[in-house]
Amino acid sequence: MGAIRKKRPAAAPAACVPRGDDTVAAVRLAKALAEPTRLRMLAQMATGRSGCCTPGPAGRPPPPTGDGEGICVCEFQALFGLTQSHASYHLRVLRDAGLVREATRGKWTFYRLDRPALEDGLAALAAQAGLKAGAGSTRA
Repeated sequence: MGAIRKKRPAAAPAACVPRGDDTVAAVRLAKALAEPTRLRMLAQMATGRSGCCTPGPAGRPPPPTGDGEGICVCEFQALFGLTQSHASYHLRVLRDAGLVREATRGKWTFYRLDRPALEDGLAALAAQAGLKAGAGSTRA
């Protein structure tokens, strides 16, 4: 018989910006950005909504997010050909890295890009790699 594997506890959500020598947050950010689907999701959030595809009870569309921003999980499913569980998984990784914010409206959850967190996280990654913030490529 095989050994029984214990489930690891889920990591607590943390901001993606490394503070001081905090490489754990930097690694979390790098992992979140290292998957093509998640990068496409971030790009879509930066662009905006395409329109929710799943009507609610009585055939009504989801309620507005209030701030005009946010993309529903069902939109990511339609845009990228994902199942609900795969879309939710990728969004959880992005949320745990501090890159997106979520808001629940009725049965829908809307996700929006946290631009300042992304910018701060990228600057912190560059700093940890010994690069100057805002420095362009030196390749010819």
